Amino acid sequence: MGTKNSRLQGFYQLNPFERLQMVKSFDGLCEEDLRVLHGGHGTLTIERADKMIENVVGTYNLPLGIATNFLINGRDHLIPMVVEEPSIVAGASYAARMVREGGGFATNSTDPVMIGQIQIVGVAAPQSARHDIFTRKEEILAIANAQSRSLVGLGGGARDLEVNLHATSPMGPMMVVHLLVDTRDAMGANAINSMCEAVAPLIEQITGGRVYLRILSNLSDRRLARARCVVPTRALERDGLSGEEVAEGIMWAYAFAAVDPYRATTHNKGILNGVDPVIVATGNDWRAIEAGAHAYASRSGQYRSLSVWERDDEGNLVGTLEMPMAVGIVGGATRVHPAAQTALKLLGVQSANELAEICVAAGLASNLAAMRALACEGINRGHMGLHARQIAMAAGAHGPLVDEIVRRMVEERNIKPARAEELIAELR
Repeated sequence: MGTKNSRLQGFYQLNPFERLQMVKSFDGLCEEDLRVLHGGHGTLTIERADKMIENVVGTYNLPLGIATNFLINGRDHLIPMVVEEPSIVAGASYAARMVREGGGFATNSTDPVMIGQIQIVGVAAPQSARHDIFTRKEEILAIANAQSRSLVGLGGGARDLEVNLHATSPMGPMMVVHLLVDTRDAMGANAINSMCEAVAPLIEQITGGRVYLRILSNLSDRRLARARCVVPTRALERDGLSGEEVAEGIMWAYAFAAVDPYRATTHNKGILNGVDPVIVATGNDWRAIEAGAHAYASRSGQYRSLSVWERDDEGNLVGTLEMPMAVGIVGGATRVHPAAQTALKLLGVQSANELAEICVAAGLASNLAAMRALACEGINRGHMGLHARQIAMAAGAHGPLVDEIVRRMVEERNIKPARAEELIAELR
């Protein structure tokens, strides 16, 4: 494991099959794994898809790329990313290369504790009912844990209760009981929902009220993942700009996101550009991750940047990112979709916490890449260079013709479908 090196020079210059062989040599994937990643035998069949969701009529493919250069807690990783947007994989890889010069990413995470919510209405004496719920806490937790003996056997299960009182709402007062559940290596939605259903009758009996909703919360703010990186100023030099100039530009970009919710929204989208593709590749719920991230960004009462960027005593850039990260490596699509299983194998993770930490490192890398692009040249130049390839292909270009049309459009700064069609006619 110590001999692996995710710093794969020239990786982007290889064809897809050659890249696949490098990935295999990095992590010892078998031939069947390669076929799955390459879109051959073992990918999602229509029969398997029909068992995953309703009203299936087909499947839908997205590109699967590999982000390189990631050094996380002293261990090299190649990171599978499923995404349709150009520049995300390249940007994260380049940012990870800069971070390597400062020692790589340092990550950590909390226990995987999720919240199940039980809503109670019509409670005559809420404070007294709150007291009675806590008095019978152990009984409530025992009923919850009886729903998942396997989870309890693994060291997880319902751990504690919280009771929140809402004096007003559009429908009147309500009480909400929070069931705090350690879900271990699962995302945990099904287990939590089952526990909430099971304890609802007892909570009604204790409070004298009526239970309505019994469901998990996707604001998993007890289940956090954190990443930190140090970027030496020398690593930021680019196109005649000194590292100090780029660092200052990045800090101004961060400052904008720290105070302005309109900028913070796009800034955080750049973070999720790195997180979501790993979530999708591993068969996890990216909608839950997005919802939790944006709610967490608003916890102060104003929507703010999820990341924080600073300068240390030596002038290095120091970036930190903390966000909810409810992911699993067992259950759900992670055990149904063949490509998700292979992606997890490539990552070599042994726990949901490890996967969460890789995701947040990818998010911090994507954030750095976006701010650096904005500080150096505006994001448009690099992004549109890759977008030009899509334009050329959509216009009907194939093979070597694509590269030539892309080169001409970028050189002319005229990346439009009409120009691509003109160049196709001219060069054929």
